[in-house]
Amino acid sequence: MGRRSGFEGFLRAAARAAAAAERERQRQIRMQATQARQLDRQARMAAAQRVREEREMQKLEKALYLEDRQSEVDDLNSELADRIEALRGLLAHTLTLDDTIRFDDLRHTTSFRQFEQPRELDPTAPPIPPTVPAPTGIGKLIPGASRRHAEAVAEADRGHRQAMQVYEQQEVRKHTRIAELRAEYDREKAMHDAELERRNAEVDEFQAAYLAKDPDAVVAYNEMVLARSEYPVEGFPQKFKIGYGEDSAELVVEYDLPEISAIPVEAEYRYVKSKDLIESKPRKAAEIKQLYQDIVASMALRTLHEVFEADQADALSICTFNGMIDTHDPASGRPIRVPVVSVRAPKAAFLELRLDRVEKVACLRNLGAQVSSRPDELQAIKPIIEFNIVDKRFIEQEDVLGGLESRPNLLELTPAGFEALVSNLFTKMGLDTKLTRSSRDGGVDAVAFDTRPVLGGKVIIQAKRYKDTVGVSAVRDLYGTMMNEGANKGILVCTSGYGADAYNFSKDKPIELIDGGGLLYLLREHAGLDARIAV
Repeated sequence: MGRRSGFEGFLRAAARAAAAAERERQRQIRMQATQARQLDRQARMAAAQRVREEREMQKLEKALYLEDRQSEVDDLNSELADRIEALRGLLAHTLTLDDTIRFDDLRHTTSFRQFEQPRELDPTAPPIPPTVPAPTGIGKLIPGASRRHAEAVAEADRGHRQAMQVYEQQEVRKHTRIAELRAEYDREKAMHDAELERRNAEVDEFQAAYLAKDPDAVVAYNEMVLARSEYPVEGFPQKFKIGYGEDSAELVVEYDLPEISAIPVEAEYRYVKSKDLIESKPRKAAEIKQLYQDIVASMALRTLHEVFEADQADALSICTFNGMIDTHDPASGRPIRVPVVSVRAPKAAFLELRLDRVEKVACLRNLGAQVSSRPDELQAIKPIIEFNIVDKRFIEQEDVLGGLESRPNLLELTPAGFEALVSNLFTKMGLDTKLTRSSRDGGVDAVAFDTRPVLGGKVIIQAKRYKDTVGVSAVRDLYGTMMNEGANKGILVCTSGYGADAYNFSKDKPIELIDGGGLLYLLREHAGLDARIAV
């Protein structure tokens, strides 16, 4: 009985131990399952976090990309605005500058370099004589010590003399080389100083000639003025020709204007996200036309301002500006040169203008300018004066090539013959011209009738075969005759030139002044007569 109860106790203990072991195993299983679930949840959370981070990164990258594209658009629009502002400010740009050429700035003041001796040619210290110590103490008692010391002293002395000889030879070579370098330096400096003096003498000569109003010097000076005029935008040829009439103190400038392509056709840029493209909005045709007219007017007023402001010799009384467009005919493809603006302005009246406040095209028209209403379509105007009949250098070259004696001299004609020549010329030009009797003409040399409807009418023509400059009195007489005759227009033709007062008086009046150069040009173009005017 006792053994049985003990065995049952053992079984119960074993069962409890097995149950405890099972519980522990189940706990371990649950714990592992929990850990697995936690790891899985952590993995899912990490994956979700990565997805969120990737999405945020994509959003950030997209935002940065869109920001970059918008910045690109902003830069394009900023450049576009700067260019348009520069085009609109062509006249204002020069008003802040002094266009006067200062002759002191043309002179060369650079000094020649200082003479520098190469360091290897610097003097060196001579060799130091060696010291041979005499025997002392017991050394004196050694047989032959005194003799050996004397020999050593003699040897050292010979070595020192040889070293001194080499040293002196080296110093002599150095001095010789220094003298050669100094002589070469002096030659170069003399050449530099002579060239400097020559150039400065040329500047002095140029200044003296300009202040004396020498025609060639006046032309050269004004060429420098316009060449130094910097335009703030690209696309401007900055090519020009200058002529000067000494008698009338008139400067004539023929200036190449930019083509209409200098104006950006884009009004603004914008970014289209759906296409990922930067597109441009076209500028309105009316705005391009208006801006181009503004550019043409700005360049005319700007050039007049620059030459008048820089006129320190007071060599200019009047200036004529012809603005030309050098391009190709869109219909034929051939090169053409089209005048689109021509203005003649007296210096005194022009300098009274407040150019920072004027409306440019209106200002030009107030000066009596011929301004194309459609320069964008290459609509030409008739220049107030042709450049090739002003530049005396051109005329002189033509005289040499053609031969003076083979061409009629207008000054050799009789007064009646000259009046008949002028009358025939205007007949060739399409007017119905009637030559008046010299005895009862009342100041009239010829009466012509322009038969065109609306634009036509009665024209009074007077011809002056003069050698000297025609003054304002002749123009006043013509104007009085026009009023007396009830004429629509008056034309005064002379073989010389006109003074500034004559041009000032004819301004804003239906009077056209044709000088000797203009008469030669008209005879050549309309009558096929290659004449000359020679005193």
